Amino acid sequence: MGGKLPVVMPVYGTRPEAIKMAPIIKELEKSPDLDCFVTVTGQHREMLDQVNTLFGIVPDHDLNIFQPGQSLNGILTRTLDGLDKLFSVNRPDVVLVQGDTTTSMGAALAAFNHGIPVAHVEAGLRSGDLWSPFPEEGNRKLITQIASLHLAPTETSRQNLLRENVPDEDIVVTGNTVIDALLETVGKNVPFNDPRLEQLAASGKRVLLVTTHRRENQGEAMRGIGRALARIASDEPDLSVVFPAHANPAVREAVLPAVNGLPNVLVTEPLSYGEFCRLLSLAYVVLTDSGGIQEEAPSLGIPVLVMRDNTERPEAVLSGTAKLIGTSEDRIAAEVLLLLHDRYHFKSMAEATNPYGSGDAAATTVNALERRAALRC
Repeated sequence: MGGKLPVVMPVYGTRPEAIKMAPIIKELEKSPDLDCFVTVTGQHREMLDQVNTLFGIVPDHDLNIFQPGQSLNGILTRTLDGLDKLFSVNRPDVVLVQGDTTTSMGAALAAFNHGIPVAHVEAGLRSGDLWSPFPEEGNRKLITQIASLHLAPTETSRQNLLRENVPDEDIVVTGNTVIDALLETVGKNVPFNDPRLEQLAASGKRVLLVTTHRRENQGEAMRGIGRALARIASDEPDLSVVFPAHANPAVREAVLPAVNGLPNVLVTEPLSYGEFCRLLSLAYVVLTDSGGIQEEAPSLGIPVLVMRDNTERPEAVLSGTAKLIGTSEDRIAAEVLLLLHDRYHFKSMAEATNPYGSGDAAATTVNALERRAALRC
């Protein structure tokens, strides 16, 4: 594998990982000191391929593990098996994993079992609750035990790692590469495939962008989210509520009955990353239970209401760019209406400082990898 330079192998398998890995891969390709061998697991399939295409990334190896109805343990075992075979033929000097997916945890474990150092992008996030978000909190804590280099997005993440006795010299604060990816993609102004979104973009109407998919919210909490959206849409007829519906039937069956037929609620199929970034740039307020949007929206000056009771991204809450509001129907409706009608409250969130950096996290990450590779990790 590669030439005489140390080889870094990014391994990823989902759309969120691909988004945050893409800027790093582009920087690795420019590095005079490192070779890059990109491996994808295919934990997600179509969504993963869309991001790779958008950023012009052609993986060197694809495990293609995706199966309909796949379980977490099925993803893990196929990842371990595929990488076990790959490492026996192509052994990198460093395996690079991102975040807290089952792919990331499996890749870290596979590398560890082969004696290959692991570098962890977005290290140190903690919610403090092992079961929320699930399985992400457990995955990222497990990766911390395996990793040799911890690439923390913020000082808060660094402090989390230090409290867990990770050596300070093994931690580098980089910023978050999602900002690098977002700023590049917004600049592309990717066209919408759905003509209704093009009409919305031309209308100039205020947009409430909604995403929800968390396992812990599925069921009655998510049905309450649907009812809250219906109340907001009815109270604010000039507001456009846009809901790119997650493909999971459990999400659609919970949310859609309450909003179907409302003229100012626009339900779409899942959007490509490029389309989603453009839609995000049009939003006035974001209502979400996602993790990544808590990082992305603040860089565009958009307040984020987080439908969770805790978050592994407390920096956004502490800086004022995001607010934890839980999943109570009444609370969701009240908090959205407050932002729509209280200009001071809106500005206090929209103009707060984004804690996740200004778009140079990938360069900082690769610089840390270059320094570490010179020491052979």
